Amino acid sequence: MNSDSDNNSGQNRITTALLLAAGTGSRLYPLTQKAPKCLTLVNNKSILDRLISNFKSQGFKRLVIITGHLKECIMDYLGDKSGDISIEYIHSPLYKTTNNIYSLWMARTIINEPFVLFESDLVLNSGLLDEMVYPDRMAIALMQPWLNGTTVTIDKDNRVTQFQKGSSDSYSDIRYKTVNIYSFSLQSWQAIIKQLNRYILADRVNCYYETVFSEMVDNNSLSFNSVSFDHKPWYEIDTIKDLAKAELLFSKHEKKVFMHENVMA
Repeated sequence: MNSDSDNNSGQNRITTALLLAAGTGSRLYPLTQKAPKCLTLVNNKSILDRLISNFKSQGFKRLVIITGHLKECIMDYLGDKSGDISIEYIHSPLYKTTNNIYSLWMARTIINEPFVLFESDLVLNSGLLDEMVYPDRMAIALMQPWLNGTTVTIDKDNRVTQFQKGSSDSYSDIRYKTVNIYSFSLQSWQAIIKQLNRYILADRVNCYYETVFSEMVDNNSLSFNSVSFDHKPWYEIDTIKDLAKAELLFSKHEKKVFMHENVMA
């Protein structure tokens, strides 16, 4: 979906990333007792290290991180620069009592350009981002029995038509899992900020940001082209069980890459 590189002609690649890393990672306890979720090791390499490698390989120049739980660990670990990437931090003081809608809202004062939004519990192959570094796109994967969370439907042109909640049995149409990677044009971001302000002023700080995206897609004030991550190496790590599955998936994938590189050499 949306894999045709011709679709990218005339568009500038996005070079700013926003990483939401404020959560306590309670479902990964006790691993998150003394370190934030993004510093969890996956086959001896942290989720954060893997994401930074992804960002570097895609040419990102600016990284903004929304911190909360054990923020000093992330700041001490990364500092204010990693290779060619400058790193800035915004601390969310209400991280214990708010959801990711509040973390995204915190970025309104510091980002004034197109950017790609990432959650800090994702492990993925960098090549999956090739089509995500252009504006107004959403990463998706065909819903599977072992996946859960927000899903969307798409039309014949691979545009997102609707967000859904609930079990897959509740819907007759084909549904896709959101991978929690989104890209935004400046125009889209400015429209999103207005909606975020409305939610925060109404004290709806425990919503997910998908609630805002869903509302805006419904009223046609926001549009996403879908980018398929189907049958490609990615995993969202929420629990110890997820971690074990991710380690198995990426040990196999990285072994294949290593063997391929040795053959090519």
